[in-house]
Amino acid sequence: MHGWRGRIGLMVPSSNTTMEMELFSALPEGVSLHTARMPLRNVNEEELVKMSALAVDSAKLLRDADVDIILYGCTSGSFIGGRDFEKELEARIEGEVNIPVVTTSTAVIEALKILDAGDILVITPYTDEINSREREFLEANEFNVLDIRGLGIEENTKIGRLEPYEAYRLAKATFMDEADALFISCTNLRTFEIIEMLEEDLGIPVVTSNQASLWLTLRELDVMEKIPGLGRLFMEF
Repeated sequence: MHGWRGRIGLMVPSSNTTMEMELFSALPEGVSLHTARMPLRNVNEEELVKMSALAVDSAKLLRDADVDIILYGCTSGSFIGGRDFEKELEARIEGEVNIPVVTTSTAVIEALKILDAGDILVITPYTDEINSREREFLEANEFNVLDIRGLGIEENTKIGRLEPYEAYRLAKATFMDEADALFISCTNLRTFEIIEMLEEDLGIPVVTSNQASLWLTLRELDVMEKIPGLGRLFMEF
């Protein structure tokens, strides 16, 4: 049976072309991934809010697959409403489908906390408007955002076409010695190939949206396997 250690139900924006591929590439043996989509073409506040309003419908489809946990796989879509938005979203979906739910934003917060990262750098593919919302969300959760830089992209399929070196170069350009960790935001931005490289080059832990999402979801399933290539988060915690 597929998913004999656990079945993950993944909810992603309809225009996301990266998250499924990265998670599939790193799934431990015995863990399966089953996906439903939510309508979103552009990463802006209006579409993100509309997408979250339709989350329950996608979760109900995943319930039919008898999944053990549901992952709301969108970073901006799970912080756009402010500090407690992701917790409210989790509770709303759980109340409808009676399945545990985690969001990418919750996973990122937990990952940064366990890495003891107070002062952080953030890079994103987003516009300044979305970056401003993300800074507010992270600072409301008691992280000090030393700097946040984006690529100014709104079209989500364009984000999905970016090569990992785009994130690598932006990270290097943003780096400062006082940072405790680097966070690379967006589940549609490819990062798995560069996590360890950046940790070696910068000397600090690197958290990415997809890495943190997979890490917390597996731990909620009590699958504690270490996964080489995905940085300190997966090797030490």
